[in-house]
Amino acid sequence: MRKTSKKNRIIINCILGVLSVIWFVPVVFAVMNMFKGQVEYNMGSFWALPEGNKFADNLSYIRDNAKIFQGMLSSLLYAACGAVFAVILGTMAAYGIAHLNIKHRMFWFMVIYSGTIFPFQIYLIPVFRGYAKLGLYDTRQGMILFYTAICIPFVMFVLRNFFTGISKEICESAKLDGASDLQILLKMFVPMAKAPLSVVLLSQFTFCWNDLMFGLTFTKSREIKPVMASLSLMNTGHAPAMLMACLAASLPTILFFIFLNKNFEAGFVYTGK
Repeated sequence: MRKTSKKNRIIINCILGVLSVIWFVPVVFAVMNMFKGQVEYNMGSFWALPEGNKFADNLSYIRDNAKIFQGMLSSLLYAACGAVFAVILGTMAAYGIAHLNIKHRMFWFMVIYSGTIFPFQIYLIPVFRGYAKLGLYDTRQGMILFYTAICIPFVMFVLRNFFTGISKEICESAKLDGASDLQILLKMFVPMAKAPLSVVLLSQFTFCWNDLMFGLTFTKSREIKPVMASLSLMNTGHAPAMLMACLAASLPTILFFIFLNKNFEAGFVYTGK
């Protein structure tokens, strides 16, 4: 058994190593070529080392022409507010459906969860028309409201499944000690749910950050467009600047994952006690 498990670990590690190399090769390619100028990139080899250093010129190009940094600030606002608000509302909904004495729990669960059943493309025309009538089209408030609404069903689904695994006797004991439902949620359930909360927060932040379809449909001005919509409008003839812009747009989600990584292990340890 030990030999079999050791052999399986070796095989899994080899597969993961190969996948890591496959993922890392395009990153190396992008980093190498973002130091090249436009002419050097077009005339030279993809894998040739840069002869000069055009990093500052490429940075100035994406700052002045593509408005990528303005898009990154907009996306940071949309993703942070949308993910945080969705986690707050989804957590309350999940707790209510899982542990509060409300009528027709499954009905309310299906009403909220139905937001993830249908393809997201079907929301484009109704939301666009509604935003146009309400004055929310091409506004930051409209983007935050939409991302919050579209992220709630997934958050509720994940946390509801987690909360149903917590014994109801714990809640009853806390109520006997005088704790309210809100205190039980904040002081007991939330600390126990560090791992799933971190997962849904990271996944929904990443979804909002990487969204292109809704960012293009619900915005038109450069100041309001999220980063992926700004990237799509960038001049693709300047490949080194495009590679630099893509790498810059990827950094926030990577840093956010590193920041939340410690909560995954802490949450699992907490729930394992």
